[in-house]
Amino acid sequence: MQIEQTPLPGVLILAPRRFGDARGWFSEVWNRRTLAGHGITTEFVQDNHSWSRDSGTVRGLHFQAPPHAQAKLVRCGRGRVFDVAVDIRKGSPTFGKWTGAELSAENGRQLLIPEGFLHGFVTREPESELLYKCSDYYDPACDGAVRFDDPDLGIDWGIDPVGAILSEKDRSAPLFRNFATPFHYEA
Repeated sequence: MQIEQTPLPGVLILAPRRFGDARGWFSEVWNRRTLAGHGITTEFVQDNHSWSRDSGTVRGLHFQAPPHAQAKLVRCGRGRVFDVAVDIRKGSPTFGKWTGAELSAENGRQLLIPEGFLHGFVTREPESELLYKCSDYYDPACDGAVRFDDPDLGIDWGIDPVGAILSEKDRSAPLFRNFATPFHYEA
């Protein structure tokens, strides 16, 4: 497993090895023992799977507040997406900063996003599927969002935000400056 640091401490890109032959390939995408050897000890309790029909579909920016905050391990099983994490831990040196990575079925990369970060993605191909592990169970009372096209965050999604395909929840999400984060940075 190759592990890459991103500009946001704790947000990691995991690149599992693929073993191929004439039939196709095999890849071990999560191994608790292997990753614990790299200091990654997140316990996952829920797996999610999303499918987006059209290119330009944006899902996010989402978070789960404490006491049901979620770390996520995200990978693309079909198609191609640009996946984003934003630090929302008050007092963090990278508060309000973002990082992103292209995840695709072809490249097999995964993005590990700790608690205290917004998460979102845009599909770059139709029929894209995202699979992700979560460290806590979904709780609608702890669900929250921030506008994906917030000017203060300045995320380059690689699309014209006017043409983004959004849910009503994401379309009406608050701006970052009006958002009171429930997370605090602990050095």
